[in-house]
Amino acid sequence: MSAAPRSGAADLPVRPGEEPWTEAELKQVRAELEAESVGLRADIAKADSDIAERLTDSVRDAGDDPADAGSKAFERDLELALTQNARHLLEQGERALARIDAGTYGVCESCGRAIGKARLLAFPRATLCVACKQREERR
Repeated sequence: MSAAPRSGAADLPVRPGEEPWTEAELKQVRAELEAESVGLRADIAKADSDIAERLTDSVRDAGDDPADAGSKAFERDLELALTQNARHLLEQGERALARIDAGTYGVCESCGRAIGKARLLAFPRATLCVACKQREERR
């Protein structure tokens, strides 16, 4: 059994008035997403290591005064939040790459219309067209 053939760049949806995707444009988007994924994975690995080190330090620094303890807790919470954000961006990037592979890149996940080539070139992880994104943000 062979896998279904991948759609070509020209088969991806575009909004009225936009030029079809070229293979070079799609290759550039893929390269950007892949490079970003590599960087995010490295950032996450470093942050995980830093967080583990801070947790070990918190046991050792149990006698700190309240201001020091609060400062360290704040730094740990900030690191956790930044790591969670990096994980979310990585997930979005991997999802975009999977959509490119499936030939569904550029299709709004809400309404099924074209997201827009210009929007995807500016924000390659987009999964919603502008109208659906605005509607989502109003909720």
